[in-house]
Order: sequence, then structure tokens, then C-alpha cells
Amino acid sequence: MIKKLLILLLFLAVIGTAVAAWFWNDYSLSLSKPIAISKHQSESLFTVNKGDRVKNIAENLRQKDIIQQPEYFRIYARLSHKAEKIKAGEYVLKSGMTVVDVIDLFVLGKVNQYALTIVEGWTFKETIARIRQDSNLVKTAEFAQALNSKTEAALANKLGSESMRLEGLIYPDTYKFPKGTTDFQFLKRAYDNMQAVLADEWVKREKKTPLKSAYEALILASIVEKESGVSSERGKIAGVFIRRMNKKMRLQSDPTIIYGMGDSYKGNIRRRDINKKTAYNTYQIKRLPPTPIAIPGREAIHAVLHPDKGKYLYFVADGSGGHKFSKTLKEHNRAVRKYILKKK
Repeated sequence: MIKKLLILLLFLAVIGTAVAAWFWNDYSLSLSKPIAISKHQSESLFTVNKGDRVKNIAENLRQKDIIQQPEYFRIYARLSHKAEKIKAGEYVLKSGMTVVDVIDLFVLGKVNQYALTIVEGWTFKETIARIRQDSNLVKTAEFAQALNSKTEAALANKLGSESMRLEGLIYPDTYKFPKGTTDFQFLKRAYDNMQAVLADEWVKREKKTPLKSAYEALILASIVEKESGVSSERGKIAGVFIRRMNKKMRLQSDPTIIYGMGDSYKGNIRRRDINKKTAYNTYQIKRLPPTPIAIPGREAIHAVLHPDKGKYLYFVADGSGGHKFSKTLKEHNRAVRKYILKKK
């Protein structure tokens, strides 16, 4: 009887060992086997929702046919003590990744990033329209205030701006952001970036400048940005404007006329537009406009605070994207006749 019992126990031990060996082998193969991604794609998006437990995550992966054995996913996550470290977010799962790779990705929190580019020279209206068009940003009531000029001051206040207008105050750059980012959060980030850049450049400014504040520097930088078809000319153009300010001369910048015309601008500046006095027409006013006229990049801000030296007081477009610079009105008029009037 004892002999039979021993044989039975030995048999069960052998079976148990075989089962354990089979399980361990299957478990190991499952962890090292590439996850399933559609044959027609190299990657797939997967979202770990806030509050999801490892069991929910494994089951969601199975339902998407990304993994076939969710129990092995759960076992590994718990045995490796990574289950509690998984972070919520949208992830890109790529062909060739294993279950271990996927869990490590979730633990590191390397969520999928979307990108939106804000371009130098855009107006606030153009910037808001571009942000509004981005389907990857969550739309909010706060941001909707930016679409109405009557409530722009309220939005500016929420952003922490001392100015009631936000023109020129959104920093141009390519921004990456995860799923769930709101349009207001995006705007706040771009606004804060401009504040940081402007403050940094203002601290490093040349001390002998007619610009009385960082905001005045931003205003002039926006004009330089709109005048600069060639980036290498920013310093030269800034030098012209700074010298004109020092001499109490009007800036006489065409982009300021255009901005002041608003929606009435149809592609041409007429004599009556030049003669019409608006808050932005620098052919008529003897000061800077009240706000920027567009978004300046860091290079334009740096240029107005470190303008090129020289004696140029005028410039005119030369038809090739650049400008002809002149020291005297006589030289300038000659350049205008050569590059502008001859075309008419």
C-alpha cells in the first residue's frame, strides 16, 4: 500500500514538474513574443485610462488583439512590482515590442506626443484659429473667450498678462503635447514661454536703448519680424528703427498700416491708407503702436535689443526678398524709384 502511494506521489510530482515546466516555458515565450500589430500598420495607439487596474489594461489589450494571454501580462506586472507604477496616457505600441517592452513603456510614462507649430509673424487671430483647428486639443470655454475681442481681456487676465491684449504674446515654436491637453493649457504654455524669452532677452539688452520696457521691445520686434523677409537682415532693420526712434523720426513701417487696416486690407496700400491716422499707422504717429502687430521670434526680439550699428535710416524692398538700405532720404528716394516705381 505504501509502495503504491509512493509511486502515485512520484507520478504526481513528475506530472506537476512537467506542467510547471510547460507553464514556465509558455509564460517565458509569451513575454518574449512580439505583440500583435495589424499587418498593414507598424504601430497602434493604446490608452491606459486613469484609474485602470492591471487586470483592466490586460483585458483591453486582449480585446484589441494586441496580446493573446492577458493572465501572463498580469502575472509579470505583479511579480516585477510594476503594476502599481503604470501611468495613464495614450501610448504608441510598435511592431516588434514584447509584453515586457509594453509594460516598461507604461511604467516610464512615455506617452504619445502630438505636435502643433505656431509660426513667427502670425497674428493672434491666426494663432487662435490654428489652435482651434487642432482636433487633438480638448476644447474649453476658457479658450472660447479668445475668439471674442470683447472677452480677450478676461482671457489675458486668466493667463496672468498685465496687457488686456494678447497680440504678440504667444511664443512661436513647435509644441509637443499628450492626449488630453486642453487648448487653454496649450495657450498658457506658449504664453509663459514668451514671458520667459522676453524677460531673458530684456535682462541682456544693450543699456543705451530708447525702448523703455520689455513690452516696447516686443512691439518693435513684431514690426521687425513682419519687415524681415531675410532673417540675416533683422539686425539691420532693427538698427534702422532704433536710430529713427533716437532721432524722434516716425518708423514709417508698411506692416503697421496693414495691421491698422484690419479686414479692410485687400493686398494693396493706397495713398489714402498711408494718410489715414490710426493707432497703428507709423507713417502718422510719432511713437510705437500700442501693441505688437504679430508674433516675433526670439531672433527678432534679440535684434531690437542688440541692433546693428551704422547710419542707415531707410530701407526699401529690393524685389528679391531682401532690402536696399540707405543713409539719406536722397539715396532712399533713388532706391524707391529703382525698385518700386519702375514696376508700376
